[in-house]
Amino acid sequence: MIEEAKKLLKRYYGYDTFREGQEKVINSILTSKDTFGIMPTGAGKSICYQIPALMLSGITIVVSPLISLMKDQVDSLNNIGIKASFINSTLDQHEVQERILMAVSGYTKLLYVAPERLESESFCQLLKTMPVSMVAIDESHCVSQWGHDFRPSYRSIAPLIRNISPRPIISAFTATATEDVKNDVVRLLGLKDPDIYTTGFDRENLFFSVIRGENKKDYILKYVEDNRESVGVIYAATRKEVDSIYELLKIKGYSVGKYHAGLNDSERTKAQEDFLYDNINIIVATNAFGMGIDKSNVRYVIHYNIPRNMEAYYQEAGRAGRDGEPSECILLFAAQDIVLQKFLIEQSIFSEERRVNEYRRLQDMVDYCHTTKCLRKYILEYFGDESGKEKCDNCSNCKDETELTDITIEAQKIFSCIARVKQRFGTVLVAQVLKGSKDKKVIELQFDKLSTYGIMKGYTIKEVKDLINILIADNYLALSEGQFPVVRLKERAVEVLKGEQKVFQKIQKRKVKAAEDNSLFAILKALRKSISEREMVPPYIIFADSTLREMSEKYPIDEEAILSIKGVGESKLKKYGEEFLKVIVNYVKDNNLQGMSGTLNYNEHNENHKEVAIEKEEIPSHVITLNMFNEGKSLKEITELRNLKFTTIEDHIMRCVLEGMDVDLDSIIPKQYEEAIIEAIKKAGAEKLKPIKEILPEEVSYTAIKAVLCKIKIKI
Repeated sequence: MIEEAKKLLKRYYGYDTFREGQEKVINSILTSKDTFGIMPTGAGKSICYQIPALMLSGITIVVSPLISLMKDQVDSLNNIGIKASFINSTLDQHEVQERILMAVSGYTKLLYVAPERLESESFCQLLKTMPVSMVAIDESHCVSQWGHDFRPSYRSIAPLIRNISPRPIISAFTATATEDVKNDVVRLLGLKDPDIYTTGFDRENLFFSVIRGENKKDYILKYVEDNRESVGVIYAATRKEVDSIYELLKIKGYSVGKYHAGLNDSERTKAQEDFLYDNINIIVATNAFGMGIDKSNVRYVIHYNIPRNMEAYYQEAGRAGRDGEPSECILLFAAQDIVLQKFLIEQSIFSEERRVNEYRRLQDMVDYCHTTKCLRKYILEYFGDESGKEKCDNCSNCKDETELTDITIEAQKIFSCIARVKQRFGTVLVAQVLKGSKDKKVIELQFDKLSTYGIMKGYTIKEVKDLINILIADNYLALSEGQFPVVRLKERAVEVLKGEQKVFQKIQKRKVKAAEDNSLFAILKALRKSISEREMVPPYIIFADSTLREMSEKYPIDEEAILSIKGVGESKLKKYGEEFLKVIVNYVKDNNLQGMSGTLNYNEHNENHKEVAIEKEEIPSHVITLNMFNEGKSLKEITELRNLKFTTIEDHIMRCVLEGMDVDLDSIIPKQYEEAIIEAIKKAGAEKLKPIKEILPEEVSYTAIKAVLCKIKIKI
């Protein structure tokens, strides 16, 4: 079975081998075992249920939490020649009925639905009429109240499964899960003696860094300037901060969009599509953006504030580098973020037990920001993965890229001022006193009489505040909780005031990206963009950046050579191969380069590509069935000859009809009952087969009803 799965992987996805963990998960599903896969973002979870769906006889129902995720997955599947569809609230009733008919008839192999759809009694009844082989649950951590995206509607999945007969295989997937969440997923989804696979949480291509105490907006401006051509996501905790960062970057001329719940549906859709279609390079967003987004060429994710917990952080950070290329995950830490997250917890969580748990998880996040050990090791250990090395040499703690500057004198001035205002005020007022501000409140409190008044007048208030934030981040100062946090001295600050300890500021070395001379890569990206606009799908669905980069390095100049490039399957070769080969061949000729060739040269390919394609292409299974049917064999005979289930053969015929092939449906429909079947459909509707069957005489088969439904569809 796994060898057949590998053939499908190559044919549809363009890869020769499975990634780590995929083969075990797929093999488990194909042996009819309930399966729980815990695999990091970018590890290829979708393939783990998509390939078994192609090999199972019936339909696979995929429970997916977001409309954007469904559309993205379905577009990708249809693009490579796999029949998939979705049902959600964006469709009208006619579109829903049409898609249900395609599912019932066997045309659709994967049907994506939102968990809320499973709360509909009519939809659950409809599923009973479908040959459901598997229910795949994406983002399965949402079933647990301890998961970071708890969705009560996920609790509807288990009751639904209990009502489907025969019981389908259940597969569940998530990127992040603590032990509590794992146990909840198994229990609440009703998984029966499941195989549980944790493929390891490490994403080796991601560079993790925590930046403490720097002015966040200054840092972002420097970073995006140094990475102007790169694609990135900037997460902020509140709508107000998203708007502020967006306006800052837009004024500076960057290609940027924003996304948060305060925008209307059309504004959010446009922002997301602009990002997916490479119309903008940067999206600034709250955590409402991104779950399940498969955009593969995100080179950096910056968190402007600390997230509420490690699960949310790792999932959001993991949206960088899904194509396996080197990418950065940067967290900008300030102590005020802790106050903000505690406020958000208080406002959004009303169960005392859950609130206590959220505070504990927030503390884990704060500890990550302050740890001196390897950041990757901290993350892996949090998720129970002990496989990490002591040093990864690919995070800011292992690969220190900072320069030390002695700021002891400045720190002593700040500490002294805080002591003289009796540790009763916030950072702004302390900075104003040190600067020598004439602010009304400073004068009223007679702080202009203090010895520390104006002793840092050579600095701007912003620069003094930045220094205070550095000292808070480095644990010399503390902020009180509450709406108006007060800055206070810690024991380390007292030691500095006594001259017993020096203070050093870590300044990030500015990274300057080496210029890459790869004009073919740019040409291929332009071609991809043109095709994406023509076909109205995001560019990465056509080919990932990593695929284009491999093309631009190896120069494949014929069909066989380009098929060896990772990410080029047979379906994409047929759709796009000729256009990409033409560009590569011209580039090779113009630059006197040596192209990568298979057994055919490009000219032979150009003359004979139709014959080659015909030789290589396997006849689809449903077409084989149709050929036998057209030879006069009955559906029952074909079932026995092909050693397949009768429902599979029946679905093959209906699929051929829906694909516009010439099928003699009249030979399946008893002539004396055709009108009666049509009348029954009018009375009961086309959504469910069982109500139609109940109206008709017992001898009228489901096959005849499906055939009439297809015939009506053709006439429409």
